Amino acid sequence: MLENNIAKITLSTPFAVGDVNIYLVKGEALTLVDVGPLTNTAWIQLTEELASLGYKPEDIEQIVLTHHHPDHAGLLDRFPSSVKVYGHKYNRFWLHRDNYFHDVYDRFFLKLAIESGLPQEFLSAIPKFKTPLKFMGDRKLDVSIGEGDAIPGLEEWNIIETLGHAQSHLSFYRERDGVLIAGDHILAHISPNPLIEPPFDGEEERTKPLLQYNASLSKLQDIPISRAYTGHGEDISDVHALIPKRLRKQDERAQSVLHMIKGNRFTVLEICQKLFPSVYKKELGLTLSETIGQLDYLESLDLIKKEKTDGVYYYFV
Repeated sequence: MLENNIAKITLSTPFAVGDVNIYLVKGEALTLVDVGPLTNTAWIQLTEELASLGYKPEDIEQIVLTHHHPDHAGLLDRFPSSVKVYGHKYNRFWLHRDNYFHDVYDRFFLKLAIESGLPQEFLSAIPKFKTPLKFMGDRKLDVSIGEGDAIPGLEEWNIIETLGHAQSHLSFYRERDGVLIAGDHILAHISPNPLIEPPFDGEEERTKPLLQYNASLSKLQDIPISRAYTGHGEDISDVHALIPKRLRKQDERAQSVLHMIKGNRFTVLEICQKLFPSVYKKELGLTLSETIGQLDYLESLDLIKKEKTDGVYYYFV
């Protein structure tokens, strides 16, 4: 049911995070915010959910993306080319993955892996970082949007740049009732993993997504949000109470890493193995991202140092 011109549609995904929420928004243009993963199951569910609301997929006039991850942007290929796709400019590298994308991606993660102290036998796992992309089609971004821009057909919605979980992440805020479509920026029961991504626009230095994420979270504190519609799980009715809890928990995690490092000199991989002893091999990309995020955070507070020896970074107090 459409409530205040918004309907939540929940689709199953093949990922550990579980179901994903996408949103039908009725404005001047009938809009889907996110589309779900590229699976037949998700497409059938989407078609059935739209039918229960009185619509068909061909009634959708435009699609707006919170970010490029496959569980949110995978089904774009199932919509005709006449349906315009709006999103952050960074989406364009991930939605239409050409040779440049693969070259930059592979070189970036190989360098990161070596700097993180991964031995040779681990390097063969790097191409597997891209495995989730099989649940995303090949569809170009039609219109790039960013903070301060207006979305045609959704003029009452403001765009808020909420980078961190992804370098393409946007949230959408309706001032008249304080509703936020938050994507994966803030979730009710878990803290999203700020993922390391290659710098595709020619930058030399990688971004520090956990620092971005914390800044983006703090940014919401100044916005009168009545309810956040999230990318996974339940809506959030008290965003401003949850944000300090998330930031405190983040600091606690980093302090435990600091305690671990004291009196030692560790590589990223060695710290990752201590933090995630049972899953780091299976989820190497995710656990390395989380580990590097904690180290970036501690570095930003001048609580740890690092030095490079034979191409590998070592962290110490």
